[in-house]
Amino acid sequence: MTYKNLLVEKGNQTGIIKINRPEVRNALNNQTVTEILSALEDLENDKEIGIIIFTGVGEKAFAAGADINQLTTRTSLEAFKTGSMTEVYRRIENSKKATIAAINGFALGGGCELAMSCDIRMASDNAKFGLPELNLSVIPGAGGTQRLTRIIGKGRAMNMILTGEFISASEAKAIGLVSDVVPLEGLMDAVREKAERILTKGPLAIQMAKLVVNRGFEVDMDSGLLIETLAQAFLYGTEDKVEGTKAFLEKRQATFSGS
Repeated sequence: MTYKNLLVEKGNQTGIIKINRPEVRNALNNQTVTEILSALEDLENDKEIGIIIFTGVGEKAFAAGADINQLTTRTSLEAFKTGSMTEVYRRIENSKKATIAAINGFALGGGCELAMSCDIRMASDNAKFGLPELNLSVIPGAGGTQRLTRIIGKGRAMNMILTGEFISASEAKAIGLVSDVVPLEGLMDAVREKAERILTKGPLAIQMAKLVVNRGFEVDMDSGLLIETLAQAFLYGTEDKVEGTKAFLEKRQATFSGS
């Protein structure tokens, strides 16, 4: 498929979605968000793809927030429209495939929210994070108030949101917003290495692990443990469990079929 604002690559069981608007620091306008959803659906439906990576073109920005020109004309009802940034990011979060944000520079506003919707966040050492929406008299409205609180805790999240201050990659790692910080020139190599490690795991187990962590995080302990047990019961009955345990005992690499 051809996109105006994205570059999409496939190879080695990996799909890469690159936001391609470097002239505006990869700002997220409506068309870009629509294209992200389309690319996501294409990669999710591709049986050869096991992991999806999000990043930005260039060395300055992952995604520097929403397009302010479009924000000036946005009306109340647009917050509820189908295909909104909130909806697209929820689709990313609930993807059956593992996702990694390769944050190569500024991740601000909607860009920071995009990164937070991914399972794993890895940053270059020049990355900056922030949610400056209150400067425009709006809030981080694509999951920022909810995901940031869950990832780094209420106090730290409130500080970032109310002040709009940017934090460095090292600060982001210290508070758990990102898992890894590497030099910019080595970011994609590090991300691919992480992806390759994940791709050796059972695809159904990846899917179930995501479901259990995401759903279990939102409920009480007993309910979370029940979700975990039901997911494990499902996995016990799969061919991949038989292959995984057999390969371990035979000291060889498992060949999973996703069944």
